[in-house]
Amino acid sequence: MGPAKIVIIGGGFAGVECARYLERHLRPEEAFVQLVTPDAGLLYLPLLPQVASGVLNPRSISVSLRRVLRRTEVVPGMAVGVDPKTRQVVVRRSAGTECALDYDHLVLVPGSITRVLDVPGLHDHGFGMKTLAEAMYLRDHVLQQLDVAAMRGEEDLDQERLNFVTIGAGYAGTETTAVLNKVTRAAARRFFPEAESRMVRWHLVTRGDRIMPELGERLGERAKQNLAERGIELVCGASAKEVTAHGVTLTDGRFIPSRTVVWTAGVAPSPLAGHLGADTAKGRIVADADLTVPGLSGVWACGDATAVPDLTADDGAVCAPTAQHAMRQGRHLGKNLVAELRGGRRTPYRHTDLGMVVDLGGKDAVARPLKIPLRGVPAQFVTRGYHLMALRTIVARARVAFDWAIHGITGDDFLRIGYGDHDTHTIGGFEQTDCYLPAEEVPLALKALCRTD
Repeated sequence: MGPAKIVIIGGGFAGVECARYLERHLRPEEAFVQLVTPDAGLLYLPLLPQVASGVLNPRSISVSLRRVLRRTEVVPGMAVGVDPKTRQVVVRRSAGTECALDYDHLVLVPGSITRVLDVPGLHDHGFGMKTLAEAMYLRDHVLQQLDVAAMRGEEDLDQERLNFVTIGAGYAGTETTAVLNKVTRAAARRFFPEAESRMVRWHLVTRGDRIMPELGERLGERAKQNLAERGIELVCGASAKEVTAHGVTLTDGRFIPSRTVVWTAGVAPSPLAGHLGADTAKGRIVADADLTVPGLSGVWACGDATAVPDLTADDGAVCAPTAQHAMRQGRHLGKNLVAELRGGRRTPYRHTDLGMVVDLGGKDAVARPLKIPLRGVPAQFVTRGYHLMALRTIVARARVAFDWAIHGITGDDFLRIGYGDHDTHTIGGFEQTDCYLPAEEVPLALKALCRTD
């Protein structure tokens, strides 16, 4: 019958780990594996804030998939539609052309996108933190505000440029605010007289009264205290109501003048999750514990876009959408897929959460490995050690360790690349969130492709 055709949608943690397992445990005559991803790099998202702050080089946290995968065919492009009836995937290439991929087994691991709410002005004036391009663009924009304000124009306009606002106090928002606050204050001490340098201010806005609730109350309070000591203002019980080019109006009525509004208020599953016709929970595909999708033969799913039962919990919870679970689910899915092809028995996914680590820049960090609360230097040691071990290649580990060492010796630099000198790119532009086909149009697109073939 020939080798089974396996199509993996998503080049994130889950997709790459699955492909690596299949390469190692399946012979070429058993399966032909294709991995569909917008680019050919595996981005290590937890370290993205450190790229925005300039601590790490962008290449250090993006690993070439062709360096990691040997036999898997990497298909550059966006999977914009899935039809489980015909077992086909619609892929849009970077040049705008589309093609259809047939599959015997589909591994759906498209990850998540930034959850953009219907806030007036957010699409036009908000900054995201989900891609490498967004991190680099944000860094350039922030430094540009400091450059312009250093010319010392009107005080109101300078204050507008030196106010920075982050909406969302989860992992990404808190880390981004902490590390960029450190950089902007260091830059301000270089660029401005002492009195004016105090104008630099970061605001972290959250709907609740806690930040990073996964840390627990004690460490969460310690993190809040750390941010306050650094001059970061925590605004509780509010979110963005309207964003303009000159500031953000919060839901509590307060207006903060600013030209930099960073949106990190959560993520949403990829729109592909709705193409299967499968049951969903808050937009995530409902999967069985063995990572198959009920009612759909040959379809597997895991990672951020999937609600996988957490067998270590007693309350029927699902696994959190974290890199820790995605990597392990990807490997386990590969193991079950190999068993399926060879007539073996699938096993349920089970993993006890190892905890959370948060790098706040410099010597400051908070961590909760194996439910043991840590802060300061011990937490920083655990945090960076975890990140180094989680990176997929020795080259990536060496680059990150080298960047940390150089930054520790030389300190911050304030070099701009020039992204901010061009037209503003939106969250949707960077993440291509508007490119997906509506589920009902997928069969029509496939018919059109068949006619052109």
